[in-house]
Amino acid sequence: MSETATSAAPAAAVTSGRAAPAPTHRSRSGEARTAYLFLAPYLVLFTVFVLVPIVYGLWISLHAYDFTLPEQPFVGLDNYTGLFDGSSPFAGPFWNSMQATYLFTVLTVPLLLVVPLLVALLMNGKFPGRTVFRAMYFAPYVLGVAVVSVLWRYLLDGNIGLVNYYAGLLGLPDTTPWLTDLPWAWASLVFVTVWWTLGFNAVIYLAALQEISPDLYEAARVDGANAWQRFWNVTLPGLRPVLIFVTSVTLIACVNMFGQSWLMTQGGPGTETRTAIYQIADTGLTNFTSGAASAMSTLFTLSLILVNIVIFVLLREREGGRKGARR
Repeated sequence: MSETATSAAPAAAVTSGRAAPAPTHRSRSGEARTAYLFLAPYLVLFTVFVLVPIVYGLWISLHAYDFTLPEQPFVGLDNYTGLFDGSSPFAGPFWNSMQATYLFTVLTVPLLLVVPLLVALLMNGKFPGRTVFRAMYFAPYVLGVAVVSVLWRYLLDGNIGLVNYYAGLLGLPDTTPWLTDLPWAWASLVFVTVWWTLGFNAVIYLAALQEISPDLYEAARVDGANAWQRFWNVTLPGLRPVLIFVTSVTLIACVNMFGQSWLMTQGGPGTETRTAIYQIADTGLTNFTSGAASAMSTLFTLSLILVNIVIFVLLREREGGRKGARR
């Protein structure tokens, strides 16, 4: 009964031509307190597990930090300048690992954008057993990196691996050094990563495809558009909102690649497949030079932020251009 009276009050104000009363300062303060109360658990976790480690990492990067020693002398920006001018013994390995990281990213990201899209288009069709196919493509993604890497390490082993064994049965070369020589090591890492993670992007694409109105495809058919024209003018614009998300998530995941390289190739041959995360972990945890490792992490993070900003701006500008063309 009180709810009826409450809802009737604004209606009466409208019908009588009187404006609804403006929210008072006290009511706004109460709403703000309620909002902060709901945000508090997340803000606490964000502060403890994100902001504090960032600040602590920056502090470590300004010191000759070795957690096995009682004192951590302040060195200012020496850890950073040493990486740029080559005076640090870790400068060469760090920049080589950055090169390896972005080589892996350039090889992997296009495949993880295109192949999952093709899989999603296939799974979006109506055919018997499509639920089984969806589960098959997504199943590898639920496995941990250790399981995937150890599994493929044995499959691709040059001496006892099943891949070379069956290649020999088919009359193909059966001595391919999949994990111990280039470019086979990179091909193996890229293939395993795409096989492992394509299901995640495919599910996102599939959800976006199902949000595209069938009326748009029907209108395109009426206008005489063929399959390619429907894909280019209906499907791709419909996927554009999720494309930024998929690209950013895939990029971040690829530049953070560590487990596959650690377990499958041990960074070899030599240090050719040693990625930036691998090098940072080795510098900080094996060589106990956490100051240099933190400086590497900061530079690595800044480069990743810069790349994401460029991709975001490019996709946003392209979308803006398409909207302008439509007007």
